[in-house]
Amino acid sequence: MSTGLAVRVGQHSTAGRKQRNQDFHGVCMPQGAELAAKGIALALADGISSSDVSLAAAQAAVDAFVTDYYCTSEAWSVRTAALHVLSATNAWLHAQTRRSEHRFDRERGYVCTFSGLILKSTTAHLFHIGDARIHRLRNGRIERLTEDHRVRVSAEESYLARALGMDRRVDADYRVLALERGDLFMLSTDGVHDYMDMGFVASAIAAAEGLDGAARTIVDEALRRGSPDNLTVQLVEITALPDAQASELGRRLAELPLAPALQARMRLDGYTIVRELHASARSHVHLAVDDESGVRVAIKTPSIELQQDSAALERSLLEEWIARRIDSPHVLRPWRPERPRSCLYVVTEFVEGRSLRQWMTDHPRPALDAVRDIVRQTARGLQAFHRQEMLHRDLRPENIIIDASGTVRIIDFGAVSVAGIAECAGAGEVMAMAGGVPGDSAYAAPEYFLGEPGSTRSDLFSLAAIAYELLTGRLPYGVALAQARTRKAQRRLRYRSVVDDERDIPAWIDDALSRALDIDPARRQAELSEFVHEIHHPDAEHLRRLRPALIERDPAKFWKVLALVALLLNLVLLQQLFGR
Repeated sequence: MSTGLAVRVGQHSTAGRKQRNQDFHGVCMPQGAELAAKGIALALADGISSSDVSLAAAQAAVDAFVTDYYCTSEAWSVRTAALHVLSATNAWLHAQTRRSEHRFDRERGYVCTFSGLILKSTTAHLFHIGDARIHRLRNGRIERLTEDHRVRVSAEESYLARALGMDRRVDADYRVLALERGDLFMLSTDGVHDYMDMGFVASAIAAAEGLDGAARTIVDEALRRGSPDNLTVQLVEITALPDAQASELGRRLAELPLAPALQARMRLDGYTIVRELHASARSHVHLAVDDESGVRVAIKTPSIELQQDSAALERSLLEEWIARRIDSPHVLRPWRPERPRSCLYVVTEFVEGRSLRQWMTDHPRPALDAVRDIVRQTARGLQAFHRQEMLHRDLRPENIIIDASGTVRIIDFGAVSVAGIAECAGAGEVMAMAGGVPGDSAYAAPEYFLGEPGSTRSDLFSLAAIAYELLTGRLPYGVALAQARTRKAQRRLRYRSVVDDERDIPAWIDDALSRALDIDPARRQAELSEFVHEIHHPDAEHLRRLRPALIERDPAKFWKVLALVALLLNLVLLQQLFGR
């Protein structure tokens, strides 16, 4: 009896009569534990012909689906994991269009149709947006499994009603089907199925020696019949299915229990627990050793108190997916061994170092250059989140680690928001604020206290608040900010300058901080890089203000300096006159 899922795959794609092929397709077939936990993923996307950048959209959509899906937690269902990926991809594509010259014309932006198939255990999961199609061939009969998201105005005119990247939110069709040995699925773009009858498809598959040859035959026939579009076909045949016991294990992954209370020398799924590193009402973090590699790792488990809090448990699983999507030396990395787990936990690299909070205690009056370096590295970590349409939302000294080499890493992703995730069906609670303000209210941006969702400038505010505290030992608004829950109350708050008699801090750095810490997010720097630049270089506006400021502070000194400059100029002129 078979104990695993096995398939045969064939694919073919061509530009056809067009100069460019804007279709894109891909497949991922993992082995071992990852195959059992996540399954096999196939996807194709069709860039719309009115857009010059839709090939980039199609490639991004397929790459994300066949890559990022495997970065999601094994404890998530296929539906939840894939819809998370599609929502995040849609948000990224839509954001690319908003930033481009095509922001007012979505038909020319980063838009594509999409059809994806995930085969896990004995089940097929279908995801569909647009007018590509998925068919199933079973026992000689072909069945269409998807509906086109296309509105027909007339016999000659129609337009897409849904596509990836078209709108801020995405509405993907989802369908689940039981697999049988011998089932064959065909994914195709409209350049193929609009010019093809399914009788020919069945005969081509039966006659071909391999699935690659069958895919090529189908594409060639559609082209012969007059298709003017790009043409892509993917074929996947189920050659073996897991037995009942393995199938049941696959289903149980979505219902993993909470981890037990971990103790030193306890073993858990191939890890040996060393000691506890941190404990809170939300989670416990332990140092452990991966028995297979000998590498030290950190294991984070949800608190037992969260057992009935499904939203909190969902957020803890989201941390693992976030960590796997971020690639930066300034962000904590995940540890991903290829073996199944028996309970809910997240494994990351272990960073030997100290928190920024401890560093601040050890350095109560840090040098300005040291503060700049910490801010610069932290900003780079935040930029890695922002490039993925994510906000950290809980930046504070406790969530920043400095290792022995001085490298800064951002940790703890429990409050991170991912654009588009909240629109996932069944995942609305994942990004709930759990009381209103995400993270530590001492460093939260003012807009969060008004119930607003925040932006990249909200993370900038938190970073600037940390920089302010490093320089002064206090927070810019003290406890008053957390108590100001209306716009009127926030308008009464006053920024307190970092310039004083005790520290030699340039006034232009104070200017940069006051901008980044403005109550109104629209008045802050537009980018983190702008803030980092301003704390290293005085801006032109500050230099312009310095000129009249000297007259106001010390008029006599100003005229003396002016007279000295005039005298020196006269001496130079006299020397030139008599030196001839």
